[in-house]
Amino acid sequence: MKKFEEQKFNIPKLKGISEKNIEEHLKLYAGYVKNSNLILEKNEENELQRRFGFEFNGMRNHEYFFAQFEGGSLSLAAGSPLKKATVEEFGSFETWLASFKNLALTRGIGWAMLYYDPLTKRLLNAWVDEQHIGQLNGCQTILALDMWEHAFVADYQPSGKKNYIEDFFANLNWEMVERNFKI
Repeated sequence: MKKFEEQKFNIPKLKGISEKNIEEHLKLYAGYVKNSNLILEKNEENELQRRFGFEFNGMRNHEYFFAQFEGGSLSLAAGSPLKKATVEEFGSFETWLASFKNLALTRGIGWAMLYYDPLTKRLLNAWVDEQHIGQLNGCQTILALDMWEHAFVADYQPSGKKNYIEDFFANLNWEMVERNFKI
């Protein structure tokens, strides 16, 4: 059976997010890859199969998350297709950004996601509980912000969620994000 392979990421030093936190976070990602492969090997065990969506989405969500940091911080170009789309959908980039940051403050564990729906040609913000509840079927992930405690508590403590979100955006390489937005 073909196996999923753990991706390697070239993540530079990040503002506010420690190298130790990234190291531990990458170990968690490796576990999602390993568990996805183990579940596929035991596909006759129905109860185990129920766990596949969680493990697979945990693997994929983290691949989006880590890839967004590769190459270092880089702003979104003024005339980029993604910036234009946020203006069309939300009225301004700043309005979208404020809405997304507010979504990221949702109580509980999960992900703040920006999706593109190719059927309606719309950008959509969505909260994903855990790894798998709330993923938008048929939509392309554009931006993924990990809001599980493991992503920020070591560096920010539970009360530092807002600072983590601000540093997340300060560290983004928007060219990497824009690669996910191909119309």
